[in-house]
Amino acid sequence: MSSEPQTQATADAKLTADIRASTRDEPVRARLTTDERVLARVTDGIYRQPGSAIRELVSNSYDADATRVVIKTDRPRFETLTIEDDGNGMTPDALAYLLHHIGGSAKRSPDGSRLGITDREDSMRSPNGRRLIGKIGIGLFSVSQLTNRFDIVTKIQGDDSLTFASVVLRQYSDDGPPATDDEGKYEAGHVEIWREPASDPEVHGTTITLTGIRPHTRDTLRSNEVWAVIDADPSLDPEESRAVEPPVFHIGRVKHDDPSSFEGDTDAYDSLPWSSDDDPEAAFGKLVDAVWEQVEGKSKNPRLSDIFDYYLRMVWQLSLSIPAPYVRGSPFELAVGDGMYLYEIPKTIKSTAQRFELAEGETILGTRSIGSGASVGDDFVVYFDDLRLARPLKFTDLPNTTHAVRKPILFVGRCREEFRGIRHELSGGPLEFEAYLIWTPKVAPTEHQGVLARVHGSSGTLFDPTFLRYQVSEQTRLRQITCEVFVSQGLEAALNIDRESFNFAHPHVVYITQWLHATLRRVATEQKRIAGEIRAGRRATAAVETEAAMSKVARKAWREESDDPGAVPPHVVFDEGPDESLFEEPGTYRFRRAPILGEKPARPTVADTTTEKQMEALVQLLAAFGVLENLSEKQQERLLAGIREILEASA
Repeated sequence: MSSEPQTQATADAKLTADIRASTRDEPVRARLTTDERVLARVTDGIYRQPGSAIRELVSNSYDADATRVVIKTDRPRFETLTIEDDGNGMTPDALAYLLHHIGGSAKRSPDGSRLGITDREDSMRSPNGRRLIGKIGIGLFSVSQLTNRFDIVTKIQGDDSLTFASVVLRQYSDDGPPATDDEGKYEAGHVEIWREPASDPEVHGTTITLTGIRPHTRDTLRSNEVWAVIDADPSLDPEESRAVEPPVFHIGRVKHDDPSSFEGDTDAYDSLPWSSDDDPEAAFGKLVDAVWEQVEGKSKNPRLSDIFDYYLRMVWQLSLSIPAPYVRGSPFELAVGDGMYLYEIPKTIKSTAQRFELAEGETILGTRSIGSGASVGDDFVVYFDDLRLARPLKFTDLPNTTHAVRKPILFVGRCREEFRGIRHELSGGPLEFEAYLIWTPKVAPTEHQGVLARVHGSSGTLFDPTFLRYQVSEQTRLRQITCEVFVSQGLEAALNIDRESFNFAHPHVVYITQWLHATLRRVATEQKRIAGEIRAGRRATAAVETEAAMSKVARKAWREESDDPGAVPPHVVFDEGPDESLFEEPGTYRFRRAPILGEKPARPTVADTTTEKQMEALVQLLAAFGVLENLSEKQQERLLAGIREILEASA
C-alpha cells in the first residue's frame, strides 16, 4: 500500500487534534491545499469552445518566443489539427517538468530560468523578454477540449536530437475510484517519450499534432447543428421548423454518410471571400472587408453568427484574442489627419477630455506617446490554414451613413494607479493601462460593440457589450462604441482560470470599471455636443439658403410690378417700441412685433429667425401688389399674424 494516503491521513488527524485543542489566544495555523480532483477536472477541460483550446496553445508558442506559428487543419473534415512554431522548444528537463507538474507551471517561478522557460533575471518574462501570458501550467492540456490524444515534437537550438512525446489523457469521472499511480497520486493520463537524431541541430521549435478529434468537437467545427436545421424537412414537424439561412461564408461540409466526400460541387463546395490565389495576408483582409460590405448590403447590422460558419467565427475570435498586429493599422499609429475628432482622456475621473488635432503624417503614438501597448504582438505571426491572422478591427475607410456625425470620435488615454496606502495583498499591486474608445455611426460586426481588455497583448474575454455592467440607459450610443484596454501591469490576478472572464470584485477590475464608465459619460457628452453643433450649422445654412430664396422672390415681384429693373424692395422692421405710423420712416414698413410674431425670445433659435425672414419677404411681396395700402394698421397686423399661423401649422 502506498505511503501517500497514510501520510495525508496522518496530517488530517493531527490537524483535527490541533483544532480540538485550540483557543482564541492560541489558534491553529495551517496551509490551504487543493484536492487532486480539482486538478483532474482542470485537465479534463475547462474551456467553453474548441477555439479557446487553440488560443491557449498559441499563447504557449508566444511565451516560448516564437515569431511564427502555423495552424493546419483538414477542414471541413477536422480529423486532425497541427500547431507548429519556431519558438525556443523544450529540453527533456522542461518536458519532464511539464508532464509531472500540471497546474504547477515553471513560468513565473525560480524553476523557469533553470529549465530555459523564462528570463534568467525576471521570471515574469520569456528568455527573449516577452511578458508571459501563461500562469498556472494547464495551457497544453487545454487540448482535452479537442481530443484525448496528441503528439509533441520539440527541440531546442543546438540539440542534435528531437524529443517525441505521445500523450493519452484520461477522461475524468466522478463515479468509481480515481485513477492513481503507484504512489497514490491522481493520474491524468500516460505518455510515451523517445528521442531521435535531428537533421539540423540549429532548428528549434515545437509541433503539436492532435488526432482522434472528439466527435462532439468535430461536429462543432463542422457546424453540423446549423446544417442539420437547414437540411431539415419542415413538413415533418412544421410547428418546430424554423427558417435558417445558410451562412453567407463557409468552408463547406462533408457528406453525412461519407465524411471523405464533400457536399456540393467538387470545385465549389465552399463559399469564401478570398480565392486560392490570394496570399494569407490579403485573404484575411478580404475576410474583414466582407463583414463591412454587409453594412451596405443585405445586413445593415452584421453578426458573425449570421455571416460565418463556426470555423470562420473561431478564426475571427482567435485573431482578436492573440497578440497580433491590426489588419489595417493600430488607431494609435494611423495618420488620420482631420479624419477623426480626437480627444485625450484625462488621468482623473472628474476632469474634462481635451480635444487635439494631428498634422498631416502625425500619429497619436508619435505626438502624445499613447498606444505602445497596442503594438504588443507586432513581431508575432500566426497562420491559420489560408489566413494570416490580424486583429480584425478597422478605423478608417468606413461606410458612409446618414448620421449627422460623419467622422469617428476617438478618445485615447493612459492611466496608472499605485493604490497607495493599501496593502499589496488587498490591492493586487499597481495597475497601468492605455485605452481607446471610438464612436462610429456603425460598428461591424455587432460583436465588436463593447469593451475588450488585453493583458500583455492577449485576451480571452472578447468584447463585453455591457461595458463592464454600465447601467446608464444609452443603448443606441453604446451600440456605436468599441473600446480596447491594453494592460501593461496588473489585472492578471483578476482573470479567472479560463482567462475568459474576470473577478469583478478584484480592485483592478473595480478601478477599470469606474474609469471606463466615467469615460463613457465623456464620450456621450462630446458626441451629443458635436452632433448638436453639426445640426445647428446645417439649420443655419439651410436658413440662409431659405432666406436668399425668399428674398429673390420678393425682389422679382417688386421689379416686375414697379416696372423698374433697378427697384429694391422696401426695408421691413418688426419693432418692440411704441406704436408709430407705418410710413413714418421713408421706404420702411414698420410693424409692432408682439401682435404678429409674439414677444421676442431671449435666445432666438434658427427657426425663430427663419420665421421672421419669411414674414419680411411676405410683407415685401404684398407691398409689391399694393395689398397693404388700403388696410389699417390693425388689419395689417391681423393679416400678417394669420399668415404666420398658417405657415407654422404647415411646418
